[in-house]
Amino acid sequence: MTHTELDLRERRRIEDMLVAKVRVSKIAAEIGEHRSTIYREIKRNSYVDEELPCLNDDYGVTAKRFAVASRAICWR
Repeated sequence: MTHTELDLRERRRIEDMLVAKVRVSKIAAEIGEHRSTIYREIKRNSYVDEELPCLNDDYGVTAKRFAVASRAICWR
């Protein structure tokens, strides 16, 4: 099995569906990934601000930046 990462479009779909309160199992089915992949994506890329809780969210663009930066570090 080859490793593939979620692209920005998929991450934005996850973000949109989370805002719409869609269940993770439904998100996984829509994107075509296993639900554990979606759970990991949410856990890894969620943002929590205790002072401004209105900013708490999962940000797809930020997730993509982290993925690109991580890949650059691994290939040095």
